[in-house]
Amino acid sequence: MSRLVIVSNRVPSLRERNQPAGGLAVALKDAVAAHETLWFGWSGRTSAGAAGPPQIAHSRRLTLATVDIPTELFRGYYEGFSNGTLWPLLHWRTGLAEFSRTHFEAYMAVNEQFADALAPLLRPGDLVWVHDYHLIPLGALLRARVERVRLGFFLHIPFPPAPLFETLPQSKRLLEAFGAYQLVGTQTKADARHLSQALRDVGVETQVEGFPIGIDTAGFAAAAEKAATGPEVERLRSSLGGRALILGVDRLDYSKGLPERLRGYAALLRRFPQHRNHVTFLQVAPVSRGEIGRYRALRRELDELAGRINGENAEFDWTPVRYMTRSVARNTLAGFHRIARVGLVTPLRDGMNLVAKEFVAAQDAHNPGALVLSQFAGAAEELDAAILVNPHDPDEIAEAVDSALSMPREERIARWRSMYEIVKRGTARVWAAEFLERLEQTG
Repeated sequence: MSRLVIVSNRVPSLRERNQPAGGLAVALKDAVAAHETLWFGWSGRTSAGAAGPPQIAHSRRLTLATVDIPTELFRGYYEGFSNGTLWPLLHWRTGLAEFSRTHFEAYMAVNEQFADALAPLLRPGDLVWVHDYHLIPLGALLRARVERVRLGFFLHIPFPPAPLFETLPQSKRLLEAFGAYQLVGTQTKADARHLSQALRDVGVETQVEGFPIGIDTAGFAAAAEKAATGPEVERLRSSLGGRALILGVDRLDYSKGLPERLRGYAALLRRFPQHRNHVTFLQVAPVSRGEIGRYRALRRELDELAGRINGENAEFDWTPVRYMTRSVARNTLAGFHRIARVGLVTPLRDGMNLVAKEFVAAQDAHNPGALVLSQFAGAAEELDAAILVNPHDPDEIAEAVDSALSMPREERIARWRSMYEIVKRGTARVWAAEFLERLEQTG
């Protein structure tokens, strides 16, 4: 069996090998267990000068190799081009993208340093699987340094239509870099079509396919069932006073549609007064990239919206919105999902959105909640039994939540069963195995 080489911006620590915390580490847990694996990426530290050779750590069949990023390059690479340019652009938000040649040069320089550090560690026959938008050029840089390795790439976030991506001044260079990979994976068929068209427009031929990522369905379902009788969930259940729980769980990011969601909830209370004092909306939104100005502005906007909704609607014994910007343990969140009557997942654009799948996995089969899901989440391509909404319309969100709250149990069960079968079949293990099998089949 070929050695698996995973390359990602961040690398899990060895202590996470049995209980991984990050989303990618969770998704790749089984693939790592099945292969001799080298996982390469950023150490999480910056250095005053050149990064130097990788730092190596071993655990059984897993080797972790990490490098520091020079301080003078980090901001341009990470905050600048990766998250200031590519993140908004790939989420179809050109108006938020910053176009800076200096940032692009830092991005390329870090990818060059990654290639320089990784190339000596590679062996003939390795399966090299590069992950996400931070490292698009890495395959081409490795291809110039090593031979006889298979190179695959997976994009975890959306890819926009070709004309939109072409607004990036360096779009042709990045598209040409995709040509070094023998297989490129995206979350959805629609994203694969967009990327394939963009590649054809610049004369690049490479295989692009949709591989929808999943979760550890059985594990999350078991965690939810156990947590539902635990102390944290019991505290939440008791505090609701018999009211129905509407739950949102997201990173605090402008792609998640959080202001639009709050406006939709406000419209629910205004247009469907029968739900007043009978529902509570809990939004868990851990702060993300809080050092970046637009994220600080988003947090202020959400603070104001939540405060306004509570100020206009609260009773002395009822707070309509509960809004948290600190993290909640994954198993506790699983229990929250299980007792929620409505899962409200309304991103403006998302590669997949595993929260939607986690909500489905967590439900009680005998009395499941209903999922309200943005039509612009990648998960909507699979979970079409959810109540699908356009998140830009607060009235549509309000009507969908009203339908979810009013839905008969029989209909909730039928919708849930349809979605659960999809989530149960398309696990993280299946996703990784299918991608690696296809990569091994490439020439």
